[in-house]
Amino acid sequence: MHWQVQEAKQRFSALLRSAQTDGPQFVTRHGEDVAVVIDVEEYRHLRGQERDFKDFLLDSPDWDDFADVFDEVVAERDLPRQVDLGTATEEP
Repeated sequence: MHWQVQEAKQRFSALLRSAQTDGPQFVTRHGEDVAVVIDVEEYRHLRGQERDFKDFLLDSPDWDDFADVFDEVVAERDLPRQVDLGTATEEP
């Protein structure tokens, strides 16, 4: 959709909603395109700033940093424990 500058200023909230729901919105001055309003996700995509699942995983904490803490927790719990299950008895 095309918006004249004056209309874009007056109805800025509607312009933003349209950019999110309908895609890029063109702003014109004297009949000439002067700007395009796009959704921020589209902007990030165009800039190559999208994070994909691989990036998410690569940005996770270094689990080796937690190895010592994990070993301490296991040692405190004295794992594995010896459990005497006894013998099963049948009642007559």
